[in-house]
Amino acid sequence: MSFFENTRKPMGLGGKIMVALMNLGHSPVARWGLHFLALTPDAKVLDCGCGGGANIKRLLKKCPEGIVKGIDYSPVSVEKSKKVNKAAVTKGRCTVLRASVAELPFGSEQFDAVTAFETVYFWPDLPQCFREVYRVLKPGGTLLICNESNGDTDKDKKWTEIIGGMTIYKDSELKTCLEQAGFHDVQIHKKKSWLCVTARK
Repeated sequence: MSFFENTRKPMGLGGKIMVALMNLGHSPVARWGLHFLALTPDAKVLDCGCGGGANIKRLLKKCPEGIVKGIDYSPVSVEKSKKVNKAAVTKGRCTVLRASVAELPFGSEQFDAVTAFETVYFWPDLPQCFREVYRVLKPGGTLLICNESNGDTDKDKKWTEIIGGMTIYKDSELKTCLEQAGFHDVQIHKKKSWLCVTARK
């Protein structure tokens, strides 16, 4: 397995290094994307594919009286996310579980917002994953997708060749897929090669 495969599912020592690098490297795009997500102080948020847990930390700050849950299918990511957010986990404001977006371990209409930073590239069966996110969102809730690659440049092809199982979606593809899952009011934001999409239930 190449080191870059750890972006998809961090494993072992290489995975531990990768999640630490993700926490640093993805900061600028994540901070930019979070500007498009309005949260109440007591919001309940789910971060799908939480990686190293840096975005859980940012979300906890955005809703100081709320709860943030994270899921990832990599045990390395789950462990790192818990460590990064140890204080919030101890207080009961944060839970991190090993799970897949295709089968979320939550009841329906639980969350005010669901976030996905640099992760939809790797979701299996995107329509099914979007249907699951739709199911766990409360009516009026928001899904925020934030990607560093928007599918508009030749560089994107290079990444999909290096990393197995990676698909870089264009905004139009995501919009169509989201609307088919039941979402409406799909908003597209772009900056450089970055892409942020918000959609409402």
